[in-house]
Amino acid sequence: MRKSLQLQADMTQELGTCVFDVTLDCEDGAPVGGEAEHAALVTELALGAAPEARVGVRVHPVNHPSFQADMAAIAGQAARRLTHIMVPKVESVADVQQAAQALIEAEAVDLPLHVLIESPAAVHRAFDIAAHPRVQSISFGLMDFVSAHGGAIPADGMGIEGQFTHPLVLRAKLEIASACHAHGKVPSHCVVTEFKNPDAIRKAAQKAARELGYTRMWSIHPDQVRPILEAMAPSEAQIEQAVQIILAAQAAEWAPISHAGQLHDRASYRFFWQLITRAHQTGRFLPPEVQVFFLASSSAEGIP
Repeated sequence: MRKSLQLQADMTQELGTCVFDVTLDCEDGAPVGGEAEHAALVTELALGAAPEARVGVRVHPVNHPSFQADMAAIAGQAARRLTHIMVPKVESVADVQQAAQALIEAEAVDLPLHVLIESPAAVHRAFDIAAHPRVQSISFGLMDFVSAHGGAIPADGMGIEGQFTHPLVLRAKLEIASACHAHGKVPSHCVVTEFKNPDAIRKAAQKAARELGYTRMWSIHPDQVRPILEAMAPSEAQIEQAVQIILAAQAAEWAPISHAGQLHDRASYRFFWQLITRAHQTGRFLPPEVQVFFLASSSAEGIP
């Protein structure tokens, strides 16, 4: 956890913006019997993170004996420093409501929830889960999803190739991405376990972003961070086009414009502004006249 926070700080200094979140783990990170001590450690690390750090915490599932204690200790003490609380093994809206109530009881009423969907039944309810106002992002739990099928999906369904070709896995990924986009939430793609193969990670991230509609992706090793960022980021040509169109639109006070022989209006302005935002979030270079939009939290309010 400390190494992840240090990597985040180093890359923030290098790129000028925080380009990935660190989610400190209580579910798999805490030893059995040491859940309270681990929650205290996670809280200490979150409170001690740099001001520009983006830190979340994955707590235990809502049906785990340590869930309420996790929420009370971590959200109750560190909410002001956290970007989100992640709840694993969410099966229904009722689970989300239980987590939201725990945040209210911890006086962390503004803290978003990220949820992890890991079963066929949860995938079926993805649209209802995404509709909950406290949910900010949904992640797909690949390995638990495959295991939940009792052997009906072969082991290679968890691998770099099978997770993009097996129909049941592919369908689940598409359902989650579609549910998120339907409700304005962030779909976060599952891990790739082959962390010693940067080309495989890069290709997986490209597929997740370009074919399945995912805008974020989990890493499980520091070596995965840069390939994922590169794959998720717009290309230089895309950024250049977006910058030209947005600046021309701004000069025209957001009226329709002609650019390279094509008509653009507010519908396409939104698309290209989103592309520029993604470029900023992934640490890509932007010219000063566009970078100024990100210098203050209210700087983008003029974008239609």
